[in-house]
Amino acid sequence: MTRPLYREDPYLTECGATIVAADQRGYVLDASVFYPQGGGQPGDAGTLVSEDGAETSVISAAYGEDRTQIVHIPADGAAVLAPGSRVIARLDWRLRHLRMRIHTALHLLSVVLPFPVTGGAIGDGEGRLDFDIQDSGLDKVELTEKLNALVARDASVLERWITDDELDSNPALVKTMSVQPPRGSGRIRLIEIDGIDLQPCGGTHVRSTGEIGRVAITDIQKKGRQNRRVRIALVD
Repeated sequence: MTRPLYREDPYLTECGATIVAADQRGYVLDASVFYPQGGGQPGDAGTLVSEDGAETSVISAAYGEDRTQIVHIPADGAAVLAPGSRVIARLDWRLRHLRMRIHTALHLLSVVLPFPVTGGAIGDGEGRLDFDIQDSGLDKVELTEKLNALVARDASVLERWITDDELDSNPALVKTMSVQPPRGSGRIRLIEIDGIDLQPCGGTHVRSTGEIGRVAITDIQKKGRQNRRVRIALVD
């Protein structure tokens, strides 16, 4: 089992860890600051630094088969590390922070456009949500203004947990039509943007909306009779 330190503190950029397993995919650590790919958010990149100072480049992170382990995927030709070795797991913080900002901005976009979400993706300073909307008359300038008004409120971004039964009694918390929150652990993580939004999410987020900076709606695409893809990007 990998202790998910990114969940305890998304601003933690490195940690000491032991390699507990290695296979053709990569390395499993007993603790990690790397976010594993999921929920539309890419897995973190960075390095594993051995005790002698050698660096192994990590191009992404992903869950193992039972979702209790995080696999750190090395770049082709990277130095081989042995199970039992101690390493420092170090994030590419620039990429992580860009993703944290855009992920939180996408939560705000789901408030500006309160329609069922049919898909989404988080990139490095840009992202998108797909909405089930019949009317295609969406104005980029108007939506950008509404989105930045929420950013400017500098609302706190918090987490809390509820049980599976509590989620079942509040189905409106789930905005995504095709993806449901993972179950089985007995509890589900909620991300709350104070006074603005509350929804299940396992990703990493900034501490307050003001940290997002200015954003812009960059494109609105028709993806079917009732599907609209709305793209956003960080301006700062």
